[in-house]
Amino acid sequence: MMERTVLSAKEIEQIEANMARQPIVGLAMDVPAGAVVEPHRHMRGQLMFANEGVMVIESGGASWVVPPQRALWVPRHVEHKFTPVTGISLRNILVQPGINLPLPDCCCLVRVTPLLRELILRVVESPSVYKSDGHRQRIADLIFDEMEVCPATPVMLPMPKDVRLQRICIALKENPSDPRTLDDWADIACASSRTLTRRFIKETGLSFAHWRRQLRLMSAMVLLGCRQSVTTAALEVGYSSPSAFIEAFRRSVGQTPGQYFAEGELPE
Repeated sequence: MMERTVLSAKEIEQIEANMARQPIVGLAMDVPAGAVVEPHRHMRGQLMFANEGVMVIESGGASWVVPPQRALWVPRHVEHKFTPVTGISLRNILVQPGINLPLPDCCCLVRVTPLLRELILRVVESPSVYKSDGHRQRIADLIFDEMEVCPATPVMLPMPKDVRLQRICIALKENPSDPRTLDDWADIACASSRTLTRRFIKETGLSFAHWRRQLRLMSAMVLLGCRQSVTTAALEVGYSSPSAFIEAFRRSVGQTPGQYFAEGELPE
């Protein structure tokens, strides 16, 4: 089945051009699972938040799994794309240039506190109900005060451009637990394992083994975001045990799964 593009980069640009020139504006969009949105940029900084559902956001070879307990700050002009793992209720905040924010000039996760969640929904779902311009500004200021960076490292999962390597990577994305080595893939890819090894490092900056570890980590994070247990997520993507997965998660992301998905309950 062909992937369906929900919005093209041009359509997204037009939506933003038609938005009000306020310090912050909200954007609401319900996006079905598996839909595709083209890579795009914004003229404003954007806080991407799904009130319901889980999405994967990619930018510059880095990937973030974003559950409702988290949002992702995307600075203006930074190209990115997102994929809804489940159906999502996207509730984004766009911030005009020139506003001093307590956030870096790069993509980063933001902790969504209960107060920040309600403020985002207030701006997005009731944009015209303000008592005054001062009221609007106070809500904006409170949103900025509530933005707190979540110290989690993104998963680096760049895709190679070589068609032979892409074939391997796509197959692994469909089945992360596949244990085959590059030697095993050589005949399928119609290239020697030495060639594949060299090309993989050149095009992704990662060894094949490292790339696959990152893929398994990302796949397990998606399952956790979809409310699977730690044990189920770990074993389904190929980890030998839940403890091995938790340790790999901590080494790569800098947090445990429980810390990453904080404000939610993770089943064991």
